[in-house]
Parts: sequence; C-alpha cells; structure tokens
Amino acid sequence: MEHATTMTTDARQQFGELLERHRKIVFKVANTYARHPDDRADLAQEIAAQLWRAFHGYDPSRSFSTWMYRVALNVAISFMRSDSQRQQHAVPLDEDLHDIAGAGPEHEADQQIRALNRFIRQLDPLNRALLLLYLEERSAREIGDILGISESNVTTKIGRLKQRIRNDIA
Repeated sequence: MEHATTMTTDARQQFGELLERHRKIVFKVANTYARHPDDRADLAQEIAAQLWRAFHGYDPSRSFSTWMYRVALNVAISFMRSDSQRQQHAVPLDEDLHDIAGAGPEHEADQQIRALNRFIRQLDPLNRALLLLYLEERSAREIGDILGISESNVTTKIGRLKQRIRNDIA
C-alpha cells in the first residue's frame, strides 16, 4: 500500500478514468463468481481495491481491459475458493428463481438462461472464467493472455465447454 501515498495525482486520475471506462468488467466478474448480493458487492469492492494496489505494475503499452480481467479474475477465484465465503452462502441456484407464468418464446428463453446460469455456477474457476470471457466475445489470444494459458488450450477448452453445454442444456 506504500505506493498509494507516492502515486501522483495524474496516476490517480488516470486510474479513476480507466476504472470508470471499464467498470462493467468488475461487475461482470463479481456477478459471475458471487451469488449473494452482499458477496457480489464485497467482491466488486475487493476487485477495485486490488486493481488500485496493482496499478503501479500496469504496463500502458498493453490492453487495460486484458490486465483488468486478469486481476479481477484472480481476485474472484481467490474469493470463490475461500471456504468461509462458500460455506456461509451455500444455497441452491434456483432458490430465488420463480416460475414465470405462461409459455412461449420469452418463457423458453428465460429457461435457457437459467439453465446456462446453473451450468456456469457448476464450473470450476478456470472454466467459469473461460466461458465468461468467451461470452464477452474476447479472442482466444486475449483469453489466453488473461488466463495465462496458450491460445490452442483456450480453443480446446472452449470446444469442450460448448459440447458440455449442448449435452447438459440442450
């Protein structure tokens, strides 16, 4: 935290602007990794704090969103692995979902979204991150950069996830 006091006003302003411009990343990651609203808020706050602590190491010649995803996902995975957090709020995914009256295309789409959410919540942290980034339409190269795995490993894992989705949801 020493660098926070020595960081220039320009750097603080730059960080604030970058965080504001890319804040959706924080919320997407928090929503993907934390189920309970209080946990989501805590995780989003922890991601923002960790981004600030790590900002001095950010290389401006690289994509900020890639760096931000890497930090956010690492924080989220650590958060998810925390036994106390998982034990404290371990509830079935469908607990707060209620049936939608009527049938039709909207109802079917809602059911598919619920099924996809259930599928995502059951994934291990790496596959959850892969799917989140894939759904964000990130390239295989960028996903690999964010997660620290090869591009070919990304495409292989995404292919396997797609097959699992077809088998489990369809």
